[in-house]
Amino acid sequence: MGTASGDETLLWEPSEELKQQATLTRYMQWLEREKGLYVRDQEELWHWSVSHLEDFWASIWDFFSVKASRPYTSVLADRKMPGAQWFGGAELNYAEQVFRNASVGYPALLFQSERHPLRAVSWEELSRNVGSVANALRALGVKPGDRVVSYMANLPETVIAFLACASIGAVWSSCPPDFGTSSVIERFQQIEPKVLFAVDGYQYNGKEFDRRSVLSELQQALPTLHTTVLLPYLSKDTDTEGETSMVLWHDFLSSDTTLTFEQVPFEHPLWVLYSSGTTGLPKAIVQGHGGIVLEHLKSVGLSLDLKPGDIFFWYTTTGWMMWNILVGGLLVGTTILLYDGSPAYPTLNMLWKLAQESGMTFFGTSAGYITS
Repeated sequence: MGTASGDETLLWEPSEELKQQATLTRYMQWLEREKGLYVRDQEELWHWSVSHLEDFWASIWDFFSVKASRPYTSVLADRKMPGAQWFGGAELNYAEQVFRNASVGYPALLFQSERHPLRAVSWEELSRNVGSVANALRALGVKPGDRVVSYMANLPETVIAFLACASIGAVWSSCPPDFGTSSVIERFQQIEPKVLFAVDGYQYNGKEFDRRSVLSELQQALPTLHTTVLLPYLSKDTDTEGETSMVLWHDFLSSDTTLTFEQVPFEHPLWVLYSSGTTGLPKAIVQGHGGIVLEHLKSVGLSLDLKPGDIFFWYTTTGWMMWNILVGGLLVGTTILLYDGSPAYPTLNMLWKLAQESGMTFFGTSAGYITS
């Protein structure tokens, strides 16, 4: 046990073996071998990355072998802000990057909730379901650039719906079902969605919350909505009787499970996130396919050192950006672990029990959970 500085105790330091196995180490070795760039340590690497922007981001593209149907003509044609354009000319698709890194022998998803025991979703099952939802969306007339929104919990179906949207170039945005009507409307009205994916309710801390009345209000407040796809999550007996623009999840699925990927420009919108809304309406934040592919490859691949065989968990809802980061683990073939429910139900040790039973290798949570 060493010391970090002064009297602060260093809790853990990776072994030399772990350091050598790290993707960051391989990346630094690759830079020297392929680019003739020698960096001594992480601090020197960071300095190079921020002082040579074009070279750094091009190296991330090359190191992770980003797949593009059209190559880029320039990394950064003009640095002016606003207006800087990255990787001009490139065409690609976020969902295609996910499935090209599918890990044979490891599940794509693990899921547990207060209502469901731990279960796995294979890459084959994920691909089949994403293809089914994507083709059902196409049958509705959803095209690249159309907005598709979610009022879903942290479920496999939510990941499936998102990847389906990404695969056809539709723009995704989500709010968790614990958000009230006004909070959801303030966000979704800004982007004029065409399709809404929703759950009938959810369970938290052992209590059931029926959200069907909220869905009715959302449908009235969002005039651009064409269809609402309802997942019976709280009750298997949920139906859509009398709802002409609502369809149950299992009825919505297409029998055609072929998964194809719409090729879109690098900056084509992938999803819309939102600011907290503490100073006026929540501000919509648009992020594109190419930028998120590169940023998440850097973040989960280099900074978090996630690989096939890892199990990546973050305690989050679908309304926090960490849900998007969590899904990004799929870009490097990592298994992502989804949990829906209270972290303190039935006991305060719930998440630690989940860590033990699932074999998770990466545990992420919020500062609020730690301090509470």
